[in-house]
Formats: sequence, C-alpha cells, structure tokens
Amino acid sequence: QVQLVESGGGLVQPGGSLRLSCAASGSIYSIYVMGWYRQAPGKQRELVATITSDGRTNYVDAVKGRFTISRDNAKNTMYLQMNSLKPEDTAVYYCRAITRGYWGQGTQVTVSS
Repeated sequence: QVQLVESGGGLVQPGGSLRLSCAASGSIYSIYVMGWYRQAPGKQRELVATITSDGRTNYVDAVKGRFTISRDNAKNTMYLQMNSLKPEDTAVYYCRAITRGYWGQGTQVTVSS
C-alpha cells in the first residue's frame, strides 16, 4: 500500500498563493488517476482536480483558471498550485490515489485577512 503525505498548507491572505505537495511512499507511475479533494467546515468533501498518469487534467468549475494540478512520477509527488485564493477556498485539502483508493491525512488551507 502506498502512503500519501500532504504538505504546504497554511494561512494566506485573499489573492495569495500556496503550493500543496503530496508525497507518496512508493511509485505513483502506475496509479492511473490521482486527485485533490477538499472539505470545508460543515460541508461534504468535494473533488477539486484530477490528473491521469499521462497528464490529462480536470478541475471543478470553482477553481478553473486559478488552480493547477501536476504530478512528477519520477519524484512520486503530486502538486496543487493554488493562485488567487479566496476565503471560500478555506478547507482541509486531501490527496488521493483515486484508482487505488488511498488517501492522505490532509493539510489545512486557510484564506483570511
């Protein structure tokens, strides 16, 4: 089983940027689809973005044009570059090896002035 560990969360002002990382304990080369989810207080966890092993991406409408998902199979790491952050982006962000069912433990992102 591959362990996933997120990092890069924190407190940022509206309009700011953060880069989340998801480091895997093993190879992600064969994991076809990976993704980022988020869960805001009192809300259900939602899918934010996905990326396939050949680099095809998809985003939820709320983050299109602001967030960029990427993966580096050689480093066994997936990323989420988040720009133009808004208070409504505040949530715990989780990475997931979607086609394997593995979850990370989450990292808190807080957007506030």
